[in-house]
Parts: sequence; structure tokens; C-alpha cells
Amino acid sequence: MAVRALLVLSDGTVFEGSNFGAEGETSGEVVFNTSMTGYQEILTDPSYRGQIVTMTYAQIGNYGVNTEDIESLNGPKVEGFAVKEYIDFPSNWRSAKSAFPGSESGEINSLGRYLQASGIVGIEGIDTRALTRHLRDHGSQMGIISTTDLNPASLLEKIHRLPGIIGVDLVEGVASKNSYSWREGIWKWRPEGNRASHTASLTTEPRKVVVYDFGIKFSILRNLSDAGFDVSVVTAKTPAEKVLEMNPDGILLSNGPGDPEAVTYAIKNVKKLVGKKPLFGICLGHQILGLALGGRTYKLKFGHHGGNHPVMDLQSGKVEITSQNHNFCVDIGSLKGQVELTHRNLYDGTEEGMRHVEFPVFSVQYHPEAGPGPNDARHIFTRFMELVGRG
Repeated sequence: MAVRALLVLSDGTVFEGSNFGAEGETSGEVVFNTSMTGYQEILTDPSYRGQIVTMTYAQIGNYGVNTEDIESLNGPKVEGFAVKEYIDFPSNWRSAKSAFPGSESGEINSLGRYLQASGIVGIEGIDTRALTRHLRDHGSQMGIISTTDLNPASLLEKIHRLPGIIGVDLVEGVASKNSYSWREGIWKWRPEGNRASHTASLTTEPRKVVVYDFGIKFSILRNLSDAGFDVSVVTAKTPAEKVLEMNPDGILLSNGPGDPEAVTYAIKNVKKLVGKKPLFGICLGHQILGLALGGRTYKLKFGHHGGNHPVMDLQSGKVEITSQNHNFCVDIGSLKGQVELTHRNLYDGTEEGMRHVEFPVFSVQYHPEAGPGPNDARHIFTRFMELVGRG
């Protein structure tokens, strides 16, 4: 028998549905993602810490889950999950029963059991189109999913006591606590045995890159490795001086969750790195770089979350369909001529890339590694390698 669940927004809007995944109560900023596939990658993307994710695609769960499509360790990072129709009987050869941490039986192949084992509360059976239109018109806002308190007034009172995500450091909750090396490349299809290979295809002597982990996705590390980098990952609070002592050929500032202005230690360290080594920033890393250069960031009305955002490279005129996941944006004009704008989102005109006019430094707001999403922008990692070679 289905367990009743409510999703209540901070403006008092109520959606009633049924629970799947874990039972209980969870809160976060409610956002929508327009990707048609890739829900497991979305769930495990650390950039979603602090958020309840609504999928606009109608049916979710069709192909189950597996141990290969995760983007971070230790399970999903979302606060909650909302879908129109949850499919509890996956049909896909890749969803063969797999062991996940937290599973009592040790074997999981459905999305619902995966969320349950991970303690993530989900709600299904709501009108996600109506919810998406509401968020688009009124903006992303805090919300609660509950199976234990079904009183909308009570839930609304709880929401009004929530701090929100502005000014909150969410990086600490998802970034690695230890440094490590990475050697896996992007997946290569191997028909024999129907398995995927993660071996990096290095053709030249690898360049050394140090990656600041603000909530890194595995797909970024795979693409770096495949581009020819020897990848070392350091913690978010690693001092700039220690990174420079490692003498890398380049430094990458990773993606991550939340408000970049709250990650003060990262801004402080990046200020010391500009001009010392080639730098490449992705998503939160792009925002932190903008703040380190003395610019400002601002919050978008409902953010960009999905795998279908057209972005124009202003230098080549080429349009690429990109994967995106961010709520904040860099105001390029606030950098007062230190950088030039390189990319623009064609949906709303927001600025999504920059290049320093003096130093070997560039960054993009979107996710060139995708995971999920199209691979149009994967060449950005090759561009970073070329920049490192010139640096």
C-alpha cells in the first residue's frame, strides 16, 4: 500500500503524492532538471547538495541503477527527489543486482530501493509539469517532502525556519576529506562480455594537474585522465602554498554545491594561484575564480539544471548543447576588463565562460564532462591540455 507524502513550498503551494525511497522528512531548495535520462548521475552529483530535485521527464526508474553510473562516493547527494511516475520494475541489462553501501541484502537494482538504502526521501505521483511551471514563474524556493507530517500548515511553518542556501557553505558536506590520485579514463565500449573499460588512453607523457575538490564529479576526473593528465585531487581547504609545492603543470577548480561567496577559504587560495599556474574552473570553480579576481556573483531566478542548454562559443561562433547545474552566475562586467567573455547561454543570455586577458586562466559555467548529457563540450579538456602545454 502506497504511503502518502506531501511536498510543500515556501510560498504555501502544496503537492500531494505517494512516497518512494526512504520514508521520513527532508528539506532543501526545490529545483527542476530537464534531462530525459541520467537520474543516477544527477542523484550522485555533489553539486545538488542542499536541493530537492524534480525531474521534468515523466517516467523515472525505467532502467534501474548500477554501480557504474555514480558520480561520487557514499551515495546520492540530493536532499530529496520528486517525479511524476516512478517505475519500480526496471528493464535493462545494466541494472543487474549490484551491491551498494547501506543495503541490508547487498543487492539493489531498482531506483526506489537505492534511495531507500541511501536514506533519500522521494515523492511520486505529483504534477511535475505544474511544479516546474511554478518554479519557472516564481523562482526556486525552499520546500519540504514529508511522509510523517501531513499537515501543510505545520510543514510551512518548518520551511520558514529553514536558513536557505545563500551564505551557507555546502562544500564541506560533499568534498573529500583526503587527497588521492585518479587514473581512470572515460568509458570505452567493449562488446566482448558487454563491459565498459575505464582505462585512460594516454599517447604522450602525462602532464600533472592538481584538482581542488569542491564536490568533484567522477566524469571530470575521467575526462582529465583521458586528455593526458596525471591527476591528483586535493581537499577543498588545501593551502595554495602546498599546491604550488606539488609543482603541477595546471590546476583545476572543480564543480560543487551552493553559494560560492560562502566558500571563503577557496576564494582566498585561488587569489594566490592566479598568475602562478594555468587555471581551469568548472561551474562552482568558475564562480570562485570570478570572486577571486574581484568580481561578483548573483543568484539566478530558478537556475540551470539539465542536459539541453545551448551555449555559444563567442570566438568560434559554434553552438554546443551542454549539461548544466548551477544556481549562481558570474557578472563578467564586474571584473572590469581583467577577462573577456567567451561563452553565452542562448536560452537566457547569461554569461557562461571567461578567459583572463593576461594569465593562462579560463573557466566555464556549464559542465563539459556532461554525465549525464551530450558530449559536445568535451573538447574543453583538450583545450586545457593545450593551455598547460603553452604555460
